[in-house]
Amino acid sequence: MKLAGARILLECLKMEGVDTVFGYPGGTVINIFDELYSFPEIRNILPRHEQAGVHAADGYARASGKVGVAIATSGPGATNTVTGIATAYMDSIPLVVITGQVPTALIGNDAFQEVDIIGITRPCTKHNFLVKNVKELAGIVKKAFYIARTGRPGPVLIDLPKDVQVAVTEFKYPDKVEIKGYKPTIEGHPKQVEKAASMLLSARKPVIYVGGGVVLGNAAAELRKLAETLHAPVTTTLMGLGSFPEDSPLSLGLLGMHGTFYANMAVTECDLLVAVGARFDDRVTGKIPAFAPHAKIIHMDVDPTSIRKNVRVDLPIVGAVQDVLTKLNAFLEERRDAVESFRKSIKPWLAQIEGWKAKQPMGFKESAQVIKPQFVIRKLRELSAPDAIIATDVGQHQMWTAQFFTFTSPRTLLSSGGLGTMGYGLPAAMGAQAAFPERQVIAVCGDGGFQMNLQEIATLVQNRLPVKVCVLNNNYLGMVRQWQELFFSKRYSQTVLDLPIDFVKLAEAFGATGFTAAKPDEVEETIRKGFSTPGPVIMEFKIDREEKVLPMVPAGASLNEMVLAS
Repeated sequence: MKLAGARILLECLKMEGVDTVFGYPGGTVINIFDELYSFPEIRNILPRHEQAGVHAADGYARASGKVGVAIATSGPGATNTVTGIATAYMDSIPLVVITGQVPTALIGNDAFQEVDIIGITRPCTKHNFLVKNVKELAGIVKKAFYIARTGRPGPVLIDLPKDVQVAVTEFKYPDKVEIKGYKPTIEGHPKQVEKAASMLLSARKPVIYVGGGVVLGNAAAELRKLAETLHAPVTTTLMGLGSFPEDSPLSLGLLGMHGTFYANMAVTECDLLVAVGARFDDRVTGKIPAFAPHAKIIHMDVDPTSIRKNVRVDLPIVGAVQDVLTKLNAFLEERRDAVESFRKSIKPWLAQIEGWKAKQPMGFKESAQVIKPQFVIRKLRELSAPDAIIATDVGQHQMWTAQFFTFTSPRTLLSSGGLGTMGYGLPAAMGAQAAFPERQVIAVCGDGGFQMNLQEIATLVQNRLPVKVCVLNNNYLGMVRQWQELFFSKRYSQTVLDLPIDFVKLAEAFGATGFTAAKPDEVEETIRKGFSTPGPVIMEFKIDREEKVLPMVPAGASLNEMVLAS
């Protein structure tokens, strides 16, 4: 059967099981959008900005575990996708981004709306393709989805010239993919796993350190089995939140710059650190020479380039973390007597950790006069559905959410960790709501980040996506202001957002609903009204303007040199 390139593209998406795309039309993709009329099984959600479209595809992917898909036209449409692509790349999120391109004969001639998006995105994609011949298109789409979802996931870009979209060829979608030089290692080596089991059973102060790889690798059940078998404490990165239930007594919560006192102290004092799907980011390690100074380190990761990239490792294990943990659990199952002896031997260590928890619990000073942001987050947890999905922007509110929401399930926190992208939260929530129309989705934003993509409220209204938006409003760019207070003599240069915004009227202007809370006793009522009101809702909370995120490890300091809450 002979088909045009634009039709072939959509047939390929259909065969990959794509049910939702986030696409913005333009001259070089008009053929694709015309063909969408013939594909009722593929829903296009029209964002109001291409960056938000890619963030929405990212949120869809993080929440669902599927590959997210975004479409944009050439030139500025393509360049607008770059921030979203880089966000996904840093956090290993599987995306396929399709950009239109000028006809192949005009490439390199500075044609109208031509940019070298292949060159621009080469540093921030897992791979990218320029389709030069319609006969190659189906194979390239198959490769793109395979690359995006396998090994360490990531974004893949397909640049599709206009003439390739209208060219006609015989269509056949490949059954399988063979890519020379790309063979991800999925199975962990049994001998290495056996060594890991021996090292674990010899430890007296172990800590399991978990990153986003456990979430992306669908290995939360295996992780929980390991921790509960050993009675070993678990700490997570921001991207790892939800991979281990934070209401477990074995949970140490968040590690690193704004981590818990007891997580940071445990890693500083441990004698064995088991890193699972984590990459030892600088926000986690602090000063590297002082990071886990007494510990041997086991590092499990599907990406061999992540191992020994930042810290020394005593035992590397390359493989999908689900496979590695399954094998490790099997080894431990065979050594029940040794496991029981291990449990007894680490009781003093667990008691020491409990002492740290009692000495410096994760808390805040409550107020009857002014709304504390931590109080809002705790109320959101208390009043939200057990399986609610939380998407955050970046800044203080992101850290308060990480510290106080208490995540218990994977894929329930969507947040830009590696790139730290303001403006991410609202469109990511939009994508998650598109993936799960019946689940509760909440976007937690600061007033600064919210304004970067607030136009997507229109998209929520148009597509009947009932995202509940929580804006923690302190009229500051709060995280930068916090640093200016602590380290720059309170010189608040360009962090004061002087213009007050009426968020209720803003919501109403888009056809949504808005509520405002200015006092602590209005918080619960505002959340209840927001959650019970149909459709998209903006809930504004006028919080303590100079509240800080604490604990905090200053730049260049070690994890045990924290600035603590008074």
